[in-house]
Amino acid sequence: MIPSWSLGSSKELTDFYTIVGHNVKKIRTSKGVTQMQLALAIGHNSVGHIAKAELNKYGKHFSLEQLYKISKILNVPISSFF
Repeated sequence: MIPSWSLGSSKELTDFYTIVGHNVKKIRTSKGVTQMQLALAIGHNSVGHIAKAELNKYGKHFSLEQLYKISKILNVPISSFF
């Protein structure tokens, strides 16, 4: 069993999600893809989730499945987001 102290603090997770969201936004904008285009491409019908996840607002962040799809859409390795 892994001790709970080794799983990372809430702040560490928040920082992680913030970095991932920032990197998604940076790569998305560098490729000229709008939030709406990305949202539609991953199966959302509005930009709400993308906008919130890019900024890590209201507890929203990208799932691994979403990051996988985004990496394919933006033609970058998934590791680019980390």
